[in-house]
Amino acid sequence: MAAPRKAAGGPLVGAVVQGTNSTRFLVFNSKTAELLSHHQVELSQEFPKEGWVEQDPKEMLESVYECIAKTCEKLGEMNIDIANIKAIGVSNQRETTIMWDKRTGEPLYNAVVWLDLRTQSTVETLSKKIPGNNNFVKTKTGLPLSTYFSAVKLRWLLDNVREVQQAVEEGRALFGTIDSWLIWSLTGGVNGGVHCTDVTNASRTMLFNIHSLEWDQELCDFFEIPMSILPNVWSSSEIYGLMKRGALEGVPISGCLGDQSAALVGQMCFQEGQAKNTYGTGCFLLCNTGHKCVFSEQGLLTTVAYKLGRNKPVCYALEGSVAIAGAVVRWLRDNLGIIQTSEEVEKLAQEVGTSYGCYFVPAFSGLYAPYWDPSARGIICGLTQFTNKNHIAFAALEAVCFQTREILDAMNRDCGIPLSHLQVDGRMTNNKILMQLQADILHIPVVKSSMSETTALGAAMAAGAADGVGVWSLDPEDLSTVTMERFEPQIQATETKLRYSIWKKAVTKSMGWVTNPDDPTIFSSLPLGCFIVSSMIMLIGARYIAGIP
Repeated sequence: MAAPRKAAGGPLVGAVVQGTNSTRFLVFNSKTAELLSHHQVELSQEFPKEGWVEQDPKEMLESVYECIAKTCEKLGEMNIDIANIKAIGVSNQRETTIMWDKRTGEPLYNAVVWLDLRTQSTVETLSKKIPGNNNFVKTKTGLPLSTYFSAVKLRWLLDNVREVQQAVEEGRALFGTIDSWLIWSLTGGVNGGVHCTDVTNASRTMLFNIHSLEWDQELCDFFEIPMSILPNVWSSSEIYGLMKRGALEGVPISGCLGDQSAALVGQMCFQEGQAKNTYGTGCFLLCNTGHKCVFSEQGLLTTVAYKLGRNKPVCYALEGSVAIAGAVVRWLRDNLGIIQTSEEVEKLAQEVGTSYGCYFVPAFSGLYAPYWDPSARGIICGLTQFTNKNHIAFAALEAVCFQTREILDAMNRDCGIPLSHLQVDGRMTNNKILMQLQADILHIPVVKSSMSETTALGAAMAAGAADGVGVWSLDPEDLSTVTMERFEPQIQATETKLRYSIWKKAVTKSMGWVTNPDDPTIFSSLPLGCFIVSSMIMLIGARYIAGIP
């Protein structure tokens, strides 16, 4: 006789986490926040030209179905009935832009990824339209006019892809960030799929007014984007539709948050002044500013943090964005070949315990906050004949920490009250060397939750708490079982100050490398992250030092 199925102690909630490098599906117990099972699929990326980063929307979608199916199989092996899964939340890489045909369900072009740089000339052209009012976009959206955000990616697609142009002309085109594409597809696609997004993702498009919480006609006119292709904007916690195929057919999709907002919720940062930093492909520090928009004077972004219900108030956040964090480890693996797996970087760094004067600025996609310099490119400084791959690995981890220090300093100046500690999450936080480095470089404690999957947890919480689902309480007291690991600074403040000052010097050297980003012939044959001749020379030297042919 088969073993009886378990209810796992309460209703369950699933979470789709669609990131730049991978897709995951995770299932939580809604009463204890215990992670019961999950599955992950790594995704490919395409680099058609220098500075271009694309992904296949169909691969993303199929990876979601695969992760759901595999996770359900694992739950079955654990004798947990998948009928206990009462809701699904979606969390996604933000700003990445997709256009698709609503009649066929086929993408009209690859997804243009958030860190793609092809739109620099588009940004410059648009900037010339508002020479006397440079804050026009920022006052409405909280965002600077930058290659980072969706509106300029959409403008590029409309200007350069004939399939997109025809679909718009014929009324067949739909636009969305990754959440919109997934929810539309999962709820039926061409057969009644729901075309929607939530306020957090909408706030990253540069088309959304963060004060009125609506698409803005003046912004759409400025970017020359038809409002008819835009999704409906809903809150972050309500029933959008039901799964229409697969093992979880009929289960409501009832939570949707951009990944960084999901992590903020998962870290329980519900009070004004609470902040978290997520270490993923990029690095994102968000501070809850409550029900008011706080505009930065230090190069940070103002964004929607969450709106946990149709009739609930909206909360805002200040955000510091770093383009390259975990991506630098992937680059060491895939481009430089000095590690075989991402986990090896910790071992290499631990063997030396110092960069020995080597500083790495991974400005592969320019510099984001607080500089917003698209002309910057990655450099490695301070190489000597003594430098080896271990020192480069250590410098790569240190670079993530220095970039976090820069945005934390900016946030402290904006908020006026320095953080006493930093809450952290993301897969990179499993690297203890990185966490100790971060505490040393910030010179404040770094606090890591025992639940490393806070992005997924936040999406699950939003889904489980939605009206009509009601299986998850958002009271922080109900998650008291979550424990914390604390990393205290172990070096003197004077040493921190010295290392940080040298890092700032290296950043200065990385800036202004690309003097004519519109010229497609410049460095067009170089791989991503190696856009300048001097960088290539240093990388060849680094391979020689590392003993790689």
